[in-house]
Amino acid sequence: MTAKYDTLARLFEYPDESYVQRCRDAGLDEFSDEMAKLTVSGIQELFISTFDWNPATSLDLGWHLYGDQYERGEFLVCMRAELRRYGVAESAELPDHLTHTLRLLGRMDASAAEQFARKFTAPAVAKLLAALEQTKTPFAAPVRAVREALPAKTEIPVLKFELPVLAGED
Repeated sequence: MTAKYDTLARLFEYPDESYVQRCRDAGLDEFSDEMAKLTVSGIQELFISTFDWNPATSLDLGWHLYGDQYERGEFLVCMRAELRRYGVAESAELPDHLTHTLRLLGRMDASAAEQFARKFTAPAVAKLLAALEQTKTPFAAPVRAVREALPAKTEIPVLKFELPVLAGED
């Protein structure tokens, strides 16, 4: 179980020269082919614009669960404790980053992983996937693979964004 989640986690690490191969290793051949058409810097730009510039597509799962509420801070503290408990090394990312969450799931026993996924990972991944599908980014493919690998699923919500009416438009 650990290897599967570690392989998926590597898809959400900052892309480098090995990114296309990481995608192939995860069995995402169509996505790999699409990424192979881009330069490394092109993949990096797409990755950043997808996951770092829009909170709706953030890889920080606590954001999808709690937004900017106090509960997110509590969740980060709990995540850090769980990462330590299961021996998952932290990176420069926050403890609730998808890479950490996947590695954590891979180290939990089946029952604990199912419970954790049902309560936290599955709902956050469903919201993330809904936002990615709405933006029509190719990065929806690896998130779909994560959703399929989870021991629990949550229905993908229908997001309804209203565009603001700009001053002077009638």
